[in-house]
Amino acid sequence: MNDTRRAVLEALADGPVSGPELAAELECSRAAVWKHVEALRDAGFNVESSGSGYVLASDSIDAYSGPAIEYGLEAPFAVEYHETLASTNDRARELAGSGETDVVVVADEQTGGRGRLERVWDAPAGGVWLSILCRPEIPPARAPLYTLAAAVATARAAREAGVDAAIKWPNDVIVPGDGGDYRKLAGILTEMEGETDRVAWLVVGIGVNANLEAADLPEGATSICDEAGVVGRRRFVQRVLETFDEYRSNLDAVIPAWRDLAATPGQRVRIEVAGTELVGRAVDVDGHGALTVATDEGERTVTTGDCEHLRPIE
Repeated sequence: MNDTRRAVLEALADGPVSGPELAAELECSRAAVWKHVEALRDAGFNVESSGSGYVLASDSIDAYSGPAIEYGLEAPFAVEYHETLASTNDRARELAGSGETDVVVVADEQTGGRGRLERVWDAPAGGVWLSILCRPEIPPARAPLYTLAAAVATARAAREAGVDAAIKWPNDVIVPGDGGDYRKLAGILTEMEGETDRVAWLVVGIGVNANLEAADLPEGATSICDEAGVVGRRRFVQRVLETFDEYRSNLDAVIPAWRDLAATPGQRVRIEVAGTELVGRAVDVDGHGALTVATDEGERTVTTGDCEHLRPIE
C-alpha cells in the first residue's frame, strides 16, 4: 500500500471526512481521493459515503487482502495478495529474481502447494498460505534459524487464537496428543539461494490449516477452526509476520524461544535421513537448529530429515 493510500485509510478510520477535506489534507485532487477510495473498496474495505463524507465501516478491518494485512502491521513488509495462486513460494522466488525483498506473498487458495521433498500440500480457500521473501546478511549455516523463527511465530499466533500448539522438529507446528500422538496444524518450507559465505535471498513458506474443517483435511491433520473456532486470518497473519520480524532481527533469541514451544526434545523419534532410518530419543537442538538424538550407538546430530514422534517403549 502506498503512503497516500495509507493516509487516506487512516483518515477514513477517524472519519467521517469529506473528499475536499481529504484532498486539502493530502495535497492532491478530489479525483485522486476518489480513486484511492475506490481502490480501498476493491481491496475489501467497506468505505461508506454519507452526507458528512466518507467513513470506514467498523467491520472493514476484517477484510483479507494485501492492503488490509498491511494496515496496522507492525513489521516492515509489503504484502502481495492473490485470490488463487499455484504456489506462494514460487511467486516469492520470482520476486527474488527481480531484486525484491521484504515482500510477503499471500494467497487465499493455492493450487500447487508443496511441502518438503516436493510433497503435495492441500491448500484450499480458508487457510493461511504465505511466503516471506527477505535477504538476510547471514551465512547459509544460519539459514535454518529462519525456519525455526517461522515455527515460533506460527505456534505463538496459533496459541493466541486458542490452540495448544507446539513445534515438531524441524518444520511442523502440531497439536500434541497422548503418548507421542499429534495432529499437524501447519508446515514450513524454506528455500534459498546463495554462495558458500552468504545468503542471496531466502523464502520462508508457511501453510496453516486455519478456517478449514478437519474432516476435509488429510489423516492426522487438524485446523485452528476445529481446535478453537474460526480465526480472523488478517490479524493471524499480522501476528505471524510481527513475531517473525522480531526474531529475524535477533537470531540469538530463536533457539531459546523454539525450546519453549518444542514438543520433540525428550520424545522417542524416528528420522529418515538420506534413505536411512535413525531411531532414538531426541535430546536438544544446537545453535544452528540441528537435532541431537541419543541412539543405542551413541548420540547423532541431524541437520535435516523427516521426524516422526514414536510412542514410548512400555
